[in-house]
Amino acid sequence: MERTFVMVKPDGVQRGLVGDIIKRFEQKGLKFVGLKMLQITPELASKHYGEHQGKPFFEGLVKFITSSPVVAMVLEGKDCISLVRGMMGATDPKKAAPGTIRESYGIDIGRNVVHGSDSPESAVREISLFFKDEELIDYELSLDSWIYE
Repeated sequence: MERTFVMVKPDGVQRGLVGDIIKRFEQKGLKFVGLKMLQITPELASKHYGEHQGKPFFEGLVKFITSSPVVAMVLEGKDCISLVRGMMGATDPKKAAPGTIRESYGIDIGRNVVHGSDSPESAVREISLFFKDEELIDYELSLDSWIYE
């Protein structure tokens, strides 16, 4: 099974969308192996957005992601990364497919409610930034036999 990192950003937390977003992932059949609310520090934000350092929008990203709490989660499932990316929709909510999280809840590209890892390498890096190994729980989901062949 594959794991991915997902974050409900400050706009999603402030708008009370955390439960709705979690529900979508649960209803899809994905398993939560880590989940917590936290206030991101500027240092953590700089590591998370490290590939954007030096770009004109970097400071704005850091300022926004540290402006209010976020909800960080690790999801597990078959082809989890691509599945979650599809459920989130395009980065720009105006271009996101109908029914996706960003299309449903987002209006502006800078306030698109949710972040998810875009590759297996990003997932490993982001999970390790936000979670210690002991915060991730391996367990059997009793519904797995009803979800996977």
